[in-house]
Amino acid sequence: MTTSPTALERFLNGILPENPVYRQLLGMCPTLAVTAAMKPALTMVAATAFVLICANLVTSVIRSFLKPHLRILVFTLTIATFVTIADRLLAAFAYPMSQQLGPYVPLIIVNCMIICRCEVCASKQGPLTALADAAGNSLGFLLALGSVATVREILGMGSWFGLPVLPEAFPRFVLMVMPPGAFLTLGVLLAATTAFQQLRDRRRTPAEEAGADSASPELERAS
Repeated sequence: MTTSPTALERFLNGILPENPVYRQLLGMCPTLAVTAAMKPALTMVAATAFVLICANLVTSVIRSFLKPHLRILVFTLTIATFVTIADRLLAAFAYPMSQQLGPYVPLIIVNCMIICRCEVCASKQGPLTALADAAGNSLGFLLALGSVATVREILGMGSWFGLPVLPEAFPRFVLMVMPPGAFLTLGVLLAATTAFQQLRDRRRTPAEEAGADSASPELERAS
């Protein structure tokens, strides 16, 4: 009989071992589209985290009423409700950023990371675990988008959060703030994280290997 991960395990797994971008390849649209600079990337992370946390909590609270054939519809309606709230709040209090992000905030509705967490965790476990799961995956999403945006903004514009960090003499690679730069940066970082994971796997002890194997079926179901 397999036991469900605890709240702490859910939280920690979402940051690195089951990182939504680098390990599960979820949330690729915002990862590629809004990471030309740190400010829009972090705004997207904040909006996505708000939706993920709220959707996970609501789904967990009503999980005993969910019917198997209607659960995806309920997940989608729940997510759409909180995406609308996030979109309207952003337009009301940060209008220039709302205009800069354009359609990508409403597109959070189809972010596979959120519906994946509703299905894998929130529909099966209690609110505390669902909250920890959402917080961990939000931090993992922050790590992914922040790393891609850092590379692209520094190499493309010589700045970080709009502040100059490279000397004027250092060449600017304009390609990095364009769509090809997003694919190139994500590819290099994915290769680096995969190589790091393979190195860790070779050094893993038998006890750690057994623990990793117990988590893998859940990742396969989520994909």
